[in-house]
Amino acid sequence: MKRRRAREYALQILFQLDMTGNEFTEDVWLEFWEGNEEEDEDVKEFTRDIVASTRKNLAEIDKLIKKAAENWSIERMAIIDRNILRAATCELIYRKDIPPSVVMNEALEIAKKYSTEDSAPFINGILDRIAHTSASSRKEKFK
Repeated sequence: MKRRRAREYALQILFQLDMTGNEFTEDVWLEFWEGNEEEDEDVKEFTRDIVASTRKNLAEIDKLIKKAAENWSIERMAIIDRNILRAATCELIYRKDIPPSVVMNEALEIAKKYSTEDSAPFINGILDRIAHTSASSRKEKFK
């Protein structure tokens, strides 16, 4: 449950950054937690990791999403769906300690909670393509 909360917090921050066009700075981080200082440090650490890594690798993440989302431009996606996809793609690509099935399941549960009923199947399809593509490229690298 701690990681789910962290993913939800990360989504909120990524959504805010996407809406405002701001960068992820220490001021943004501190402002987000203002009034919620009691949150578990592990949750905060995992939240920061997701947000920082997603923002750092945004160009590559968006490229992967665009490639997997046939006939969809990333700009046309609902902002909440776009940021769920970004965070989950970041975990799929850069967090080898988390099984892809866990990342995908978490993204779908968050989509069901925060987005429309059509979002979960849409997100599932894109993440499935990304997961299979990244798994194939990892196999190719280690042959």
